[in-house]
Amino acid sequence: MGIICLQFQLVACGTLKACRENPFIFQENTIGSSSIILNNSHFLSSASVSCSSNSDSDSIPPPYKTLLPSDLIMSQEEVAKQAIKHALKALKKRHLVEEGAHAPAYIALSRPIISQGSEWKEKAENLEMELQQCYKAQSRLSEQLVVEVAESRALKASLQEKETAMAEMEKEMKQTRDECSRLKADLEEKVRALELVLSEREELKAQLEQLTIRATNAEAENKKLVDRWMLQKMQDAERLNEANALYEDMIERLKASGLEKLAQEQVDGIVRRSEEGAEFFSESTVPSVCKHRINAHEGGCASIMFENDSGRLICGGQDRTIKIWDSSTGSLSQSLFGCLGSVLDLAITHNNRSIIAASSSNNLFVWDINSGRVRHTLTGHTDKVCAVDASKVSSLHVVSAAYDRTIKVWDLQKGYCTNTIMFHSNCNALCFSTDGLTICSGHVDGNLRLWDIQTGKLLSEVAAHSLAITSLSLSRNGNVVLTSSRDNSHNLFDIRSLEVCGTFRTTGSRVASNWSRSCISPDDNYIAAGSADGSIYIWSISKADIVSTLKEHTAPVLCCTWSGLGKPLASADKSGIVCTWT
Repeated sequence: MGIICLQFQLVACGTLKACRENPFIFQENTIGSSSIILNNSHFLSSASVSCSSNSDSDSIPPPYKTLLPSDLIMSQEEVAKQAIKHALKALKKRHLVEEGAHAPAYIALSRPIISQGSEWKEKAENLEMELQQCYKAQSRLSEQLVVEVAESRALKASLQEKETAMAEMEKEMKQTRDECSRLKADLEEKVRALELVLSEREELKAQLEQLTIRATNAEAENKKLVDRWMLQKMQDAERLNEANALYEDMIERLKASGLEKLAQEQVDGIVRRSEEGAEFFSESTVPSVCKHRINAHEGGCASIMFENDSGRLICGGQDRTIKIWDSSTGSLSQSLFGCLGSVLDLAITHNNRSIIAASSSNNLFVWDINSGRVRHTLTGHTDKVCAVDASKVSSLHVVSAAYDRTIKVWDLQKGYCTNTIMFHSNCNALCFSTDGLTICSGHVDGNLRLWDIQTGKLLSEVAAHSLAITSLSLSRNGNVVLTSSRDNSHNLFDIRSLEVCGTFRTTGSRVASNWSRSCISPDDNYIAAGSADGSIYIWSISKADIVSTLKEHTAPVLCCTWSGLGKPLASADKSGIVCTWT
């Protein structure tokens, strides 16, 4: 609009100037200017048209009349204004004509543009929605990409770890293969060694079969010899029985003449006039009174004995000491030291010069009574020594038994073992025969066995008890042996035939330990045995009944012994108390 007005002003100015210079050409110039303006009228805006809508709508004025020189007196300004007015009217009319001619085309053109605009708007909205969806999809894909990148990194790290682990496993597998190869070589070597051992085993098995056959033959031969020996022993027993019958007949005859005691001394050999103390011997009496109560040892006393044909009492205890007492006064005469363990059994040589102690230290100790010093320490057992006895005819030989299932014979002069007897059952008690050639042993399996001291061979055996034998005591004449057992019974066996001569038991009498020692009186008329309740039971052999029960101990009685002079009787218990009875 501004451009059209500017053009219009320029045209108007140009017309006014031309009129001033040559008024006669005003008509032509005006028409030319109108043509120029009309040629540009289609560029006017609707606002310019509306502004000129109230102007005069008459037809184009007729051509101006030719001005006369007299009319030149009119002011140039009025001429210009008239020209402008005529030009404006022409332009308005031309504009209206052209607008009416172009209106249908404008409407026709505007309709498709509006419809296309709504479609374009709808398409733009659809495209905008698609763009938003694309943005959302892009966001999701970005998040997924981030997650996948993180997972990829984690997988990469895991892959590296697994590659490292795989390398280590390959290294370990290589080492394992090397170890397997080495073990395979060792296995082959051991298989060869095993084959060698198996071949040796087959050879040893063949040798064992041969030895088994030889042993079977030897057992059969040994059985024949034992049968022959038993037959011989039976014959000897018959002869001895005949001798005993003759002896009894002689005793009956001597009773009339008053010489019974002398005959008994001569036949049994109990008293020899040449022996020291023989003048003090008298028949054993049944004890009833506790003469002395001695606190002998600390921790218990397991073994007591009297010197041969003497009143001196010897005891050994858990305090590893051996003490010698005067039984008539109850005073301590001597103490022996040097034992390395508890004293489990005692023995004395027949000449009363040496005392032998069996110890829990697996050794035996030999003291010289006069000097009180240890003469020998006998070593060789591998377990505690529980029984010992000295020969009744020689002061050189001692026999011992231990829980290593061995019985050993010792030479006291040389101080070493001369023979070893091995057996499957432990021995709890043993003693020498009166001739010193046979050993009697009582075992845990309840059997009484006789052994040859020279050869170590088993001479005979008998099932004496149902439980372990705890004590053996040989009679003074050597014909009878007393056995005590954990089955709380006491049996007398004829040592020649191993037949039971008597069985002694009573209610309340219970053996206190595996090494409880019982005894026979010197005149072979009584049996004394201690009990777990602290009592001492005395049986008469001839009556097979209890004649006395002694009660002084408060602890289980472990051992009893009778003086060779006939009295007193001594007993010891687990608390170390020793009592003498008269």
